[in-house]
Amino acid sequence: MGRRRNRRKKLPPQTATADIQSLAHDGKGVAHVDGKVVFIANALPGEQVVFEYTRKKKDIAEGRVTEVLKASEDRVEPGCQHYSICGGCSFQHLDPEKQILAKQSILVDQFKSIAHISDVELWPALTGPHWGYRNKARLGVKDVPKKGRVLVGFREKASSFLAEIESCEVLHPSVGKRLMDLSVLIGNLSIKDKIPQIEVSICDHRTALVFRVLEPLSSEDEAILAEFEKSADVDIYTQSKGPNTITPLRGEKPALSYQLPNDVTLYFGPSDFVQVNVEINNSMINRALQTLDLNESDNVLDLFCGLGNFSLPMARVAGHVTGVEGNDDLILRAKDNADKNGIENVGFYTANLMQELADQPWTKKKYNKVLIDPPRLGAKEILHYLAKWGAQQVLYISCNPSTLARDAAILVNKLGYTLKRTGVMDMFPHTSHVESIALFEK
Repeated sequence: MGRRRNRRKKLPPQTATADIQSLAHDGKGVAHVDGKVVFIANALPGEQVVFEYTRKKKDIAEGRVTEVLKASEDRVEPGCQHYSICGGCSFQHLDPEKQILAKQSILVDQFKSIAHISDVELWPALTGPHWGYRNKARLGVKDVPKKGRVLVGFREKASSFLAEIESCEVLHPSVGKRLMDLSVLIGNLSIKDKIPQIEVSICDHRTALVFRVLEPLSSEDEAILAEFEKSADVDIYTQSKGPNTITPLRGEKPALSYQLPNDVTLYFGPSDFVQVNVEINNSMINRALQTLDLNESDNVLDLFCGLGNFSLPMARVAGHVTGVEGNDDLILRAKDNADKNGIENVGFYTANLMQELADQPWTKKKYNKVLIDPPRLGAKEILHYLAKWGAQQVLYISCNPSTLARDAAILVNKLGYTLKRTGVMDMFPHTSHVESIALFEK
């Protein structure tokens, strides 16, 4: 006789009432309930809410709003019908102008608490469209027989399950309005349960969709995809393993590209890293150009340069620009971009900027201006080279205010720089992501 399994009964949700005092750096409302700090999704400062616990620890807890008893005057009706379940956005309940103020407050608070810099001068925020702005995304795909369809989109809030959505208001409409079309398309394939992801990449004139396939497509599958490619006017690629297996479904595809300031065209592949918000990216580059005020006497170093997003526009006006990036493929594309744009006063090198640098020729030169655009982990490993390079200005682009503030503490308190100005850039409206820029000078 088999042993009976002990199954725990699922306890009913535990709810409580809370007064929201502030916003955390991830956009959740902060309250104190029964001696615990509670971080509550979809709650705003000044509100009184009923919330459901989603996680409990000794001193802290997490929850989500189930009822708003007293609403903030900054609360607005979300612009997407799926906002309550989809985890792609976290700020749609907050007025867009107030989202900017909240992100500025988060940035300033990080400088105060981590870098101990309290006198912060702010640039006006860089803002753009609130909807349909997202040109890069990875969409999850899951065949769910119980729901009678293939789900395409983002994960549910605080869950590993895909949300059941029909559209996305922040994605570019060429994809955001076609999630159900993609659902039906994949549902008609013989390997509908072997496609876990679609990578979306949209440029000025093309929409590229990279279908991750765990098994080969049948000839009938290829015909179905080819018909969709033609009718929807998109470029379809398949990917069986790593990025080097990305292959056009049929024939060669037009190059993906978009225009940057200073008459630069940036060419990229469907899985290359580019900024998700083209309008904010161009505003960001223009701010960098205006701030650094480059001329022929400037020798500029661009760290974490990627495809040359900053390097190439800067090289149009600087004496010379050196771009450094850890990814060989991106450096090859950066060099190709320089060639295609006829830019000769730029050099690109591959180096792991998170480790002690090897004895490379570019490290031995002087650079009076340095631009740093690191990943979320920041750039603390590279900062001690700035004195050797003689950098008078450091322009730091950040996607994480905590690591920016940590690195600012090193720049100001150890290396003798002054934080001249900082500001936020609304690269991801309706989310808690805080993109920012900061200028440091000797």
